[in-house]
Amino acid sequence: MDTNEHEHVIEVTDLRRVYGGGFEAVRGITFSVARAEVFALLGTNGAGKTSTVELLEGLARPSGGRVRVLGHDPYADRAVVRPRTGVMLQEGGLPSELTVAETARMWAGCVSGARPTREALALVGLGQRAGVRVKQLSGGERRRLDLALALLGRPEVLFLDEPTTGLDAEGRRDTWELVRALRDGGTTVLLTTHYLEEADDLADRLAILHRGCVAATGTPAEVTAAQPSRISFELPEGYFVGDLPPLGALGVFDHEVEGRVVRLRTRELQRAAAGVLGWAERAGVELRRLDVRSASLEEAFLGIARDATSAAEKEYAA
Repeated sequence: MDTNEHEHVIEVTDLRRVYGGGFEAVRGITFSVARAEVFALLGTNGAGKTSTVELLEGLARPSGGRVRVLGHDPYADRAVVRPRTGVMLQEGGLPSELTVAETARMWAGCVSGARPTREALALVGLGQRAGVRVKQLSGGERRRLDLALALLGRPEVLFLDEPTTGLDAEGRRDTWELVRALRDGGTTVLLTTHYLEEADDLADRLAILHRGCVAATGTPAEVTAAQPSRISFELPEGYFVGDLPPLGALGVFDHEVEGRVVRLRTRELQRAAAGVLGWAERAGVELRRLDVRSASLEEAFLGIARDATSAAEKEYAA
């Protein structure tokens, strides 16, 4: 067993995946996932998420670089790694004529040390739907069943590919609570999701992929902190942006004016907000529609993708 297993359950080093024709879907990415951590892998369509996760699950051999899951090569040592992992794919492809209970029992027969099927179904809120045929389930219920099957083997590492697609708001929140409970019980979770709110709420750390490379990694707070914060407000009649203190002195690096609405961008939110509010207090004016906020993960995601695309285009043009 690898001596780093207790620290890094998943280790990815300079990972590459090249498809026929020379298309490089994954271009030398590196990251690690600690035990009992929820790690989100984000990216636009074509960023390399699915290609990366398939390599972690041992479904293909890397074209280059190194992957270790629980201290083993998931492809070469699949017989060792697979019983200790759970996988929830985007599409389960389950037999439609079987009932929920029959499907779970069938799946449990392929898993070592499976938990009771009733327990697995109860975990995802399908206990009362055990006798219903799979074809009669809603899209959200099918996703819950996919998750239940992934949990049957009491996995140490759980791969979740878009786990809440098709779920309503309540189902999504229930799934989040279950993922947190699994993490608190020692399970390591790697998930992909298009719901940035989900990644922000669940992930201890994350990586944003863009065109097969890691564009940013860290905690959600670290990733968003790299993006500018915003202050917007409406100036009273008779006042103009030039009446404000020098914006550069407030830590504002960019601004725009639309009618009477002023929008400021800054990486020093407290300093800028204090300066603007102090000026309003001294001037005896009210700033209507005042909105002060840090960057969201969605803004960080879009900003990173935009910057990475711009850099790639400049490199190509050169």
